[in-house]
Amino acid sequence: MEDVAARGNGMISEPEVAGDFGGAEPREVIGDVDHELIGRRGPRTPWVWGVGGVVVASALWAVALPLLGGLDRKPDMRGYELDRDLCRSLQLPAIGGAIAPREPTPLADSGLLKHPALDQIQCLISLGSPTNGEKGGDGWSIDHTVGLEVALHKKADPAVEFEARRRVTDVGVVPEELVETVPDLGDKAYLVTPDAGSSELRVMEGGAILSLRLSASTQYQSANDDNEVVGEGPDVPDVSQYRSALIGDMRDLMSRLKQ
Repeated sequence: MEDVAARGNGMISEPEVAGDFGGAEPREVIGDVDHELIGRRGPRTPWVWGVGGVVVASALWAVALPLLGGLDRKPDMRGYELDRDLCRSLQLPAIGGAIAPREPTPLADSGLLKHPALDQIQCLISLGSPTNGEKGGDGWSIDHTVGLEVALHKKADPAVEFEARRRVTDVGVVPEELVETVPDLGDKAYLVTPDAGSSELRVMEGGAILSLRLSASTQYQSANDDNEVVGEGPDVPDVSQYRSALIGDMRDLMSRLKQ
């Protein structure tokens, strides 16, 4: 009777406060400071914000602003610049000394892409005959090529994608044990060796992503017009023995692009 009387007099009891906040999804922070991702919130419960709410909100923004500030920050280019002549002028002195000097003309050259968001160049460079006289049987030879790729990301930081793709190669995703971290080279560097005949060194420094890939293959040159293959081809050499040369030429490439 008392409750009925209270309602009859226009008195309404205070609502009970639920133990949750309407099923709002929690926020989650993933990754480093430059790449925080703030999780989505569910629909906000229609609270009346008082002084306490303003204080809490201010505290949350004080924490969130440094995190959100990195989302629109352009990557530091560290002085890197690309020019059209790179594929023809790069000498590869370390690899050239360990295997053979490069051929003067690239096998393939993508040309230079210049864009407000990205500068990029790719090419495939052939090496001459091995200086150590390494040859197979009659008509067989062992050829080495160096693939070069440089991408300058001027708008978006490439760090997250660089890390995510460290095991991705032209032949698929390789096991983690085939990826080696190379210290003291750029901000981060990996040497990826999917098989004995291929080894790729990838470096990230600021907004620059650089790659040198050394590959070996066997070729048969027939002396006859029928292209008949004579004898069994030689084994493909293990290019991992040229690890130091690959690192040396990467350092040379990085220095050249900063001049």
